[in-house]
Amino acid sequence: MQGRVVTVFGGSGFIGRYVVKRLAAKGARVRVATRDPEGAKFLKPMGAVGQVAPVKVSISQADSVKAAVDGSDAVINLIGILSQGGRQSFRMAHVEGPQTIARAAAAAGVRQMVHVSAIGASAESASAYARSKALGEDSVRSALPESVILRPSVVFGPEDDFFNRFGAMARIAPALPLIDGGRTKFQPVYVGDVADAVLAVLQSEEYSGKTYELGGPEVMNFRELLEYILSETGRKRALVPAPALFLKPLAALMELLPSPPLTRDQLILLQKDNVVDDKALKLSDLGIEATAIAAEVPDYLIRFRNQGQYSNYKQAN
Repeated sequence: MQGRVVTVFGGSGFIGRYVVKRLAAKGARVRVATRDPEGAKFLKPMGAVGQVAPVKVSISQADSVKAAVDGSDAVINLIGILSQGGRQSFRMAHVEGPQTIARAAAAAGVRQMVHVSAIGASAESASAYARSKALGEDSVRSALPESVILRPSVVFGPEDDFFNRFGAMARIAPALPLIDGGRTKFQPVYVGDVADAVLAVLQSEEYSGKTYELGGPEVMNFRELLEYILSETGRKRALVPAPALFLKPLAALMELLPSPPLTRDQLILLQKDNVVDDKALKLSDLGIEATAIAAEVPDYLIRFRNQGQYSNYKQAN
């Protein structure tokens, strides 16, 4: 990676900051393509002076994307949203944006592109999110067939929106909902492993044109995950079965909020297992050993305990 120019779309996001840090450590020159360059300045100390450069880009404007991609040796797309609202739509974020990026990369002669999608991406899904992810994969591959597609399961890490969300809920709510009984299975993957996967596929052409599904070493259902969160935060909360049909009107109301905690589309996703397919290429095929939940999650869930980081001291004394 030494001296290579890599443009990262969505580089200031949750996964992006880990990717940028690893690219900089390998000696790459990183362009962070973002709507908010000022907000991405926290990434600059990850490299030497001038090595990490945030640039203003709108994926809805082809000229803007072209300027960010020109002269790049590789392009990474990490842009994704969990809910629609205002000017943000699945169509733009997951389909049209990636297509614009891939076309610009192809026109600029970029030979390597990594597109991060999601497990469950399917044109036949009842979820608009999952359908848009599938269409996005198709649009990227049609423009740049040698692109590598990575499909992570639920991603965990200090800034995640899964363990942190339910840890915060457990702090204030008397009960937590078990959507459709909590039977849905997940295979959470560590954000650092996802970032390592991105770097791995950039460093060898043997991965060109392939799709990888990224999951951690544990498969847990929703009930087990909530029980784990309660255990780590020292909270005792009732786990109440909540049929998706019953929650649908509530989710519809939540969609009116700026950052809805739950949407009707997410309800659909929460009823379908989110695990790596047995036949899929995996982290191990990239030479990466998956990180266990227990190796990372307790360190950041501790802030949701009654005494926060002092709870361990209290227990020890």
